[in-house]
Amino acid sequence: MENVPLEKLLNVTGNSLYKLVILVSRRAIEIAEGAPKLCDVNSTVKPASIAFREILEGKVSCKKIKKSE
Repeated sequence: MENVPLEKLLNVTGNSLYKLVILVSRRAIEIAEGAPKLCDVNSTVKPASIAFREILEGKVSCKKIKKSE
């Protein structure tokens, strides 16, 4: 995978590096366990790299959870 500026990925998670790491790791685990890939990649590409690409292409995003009062 080509190098992607961190700023482009952080925009997806509201500039939270923590949320980005959690999003990438959860999606990478899903891919490793057999979930379908949402973008066209070579079969030798690692799940984490696929997850980064999917996030960059806007195919995976974070949900905002409302706080209960």
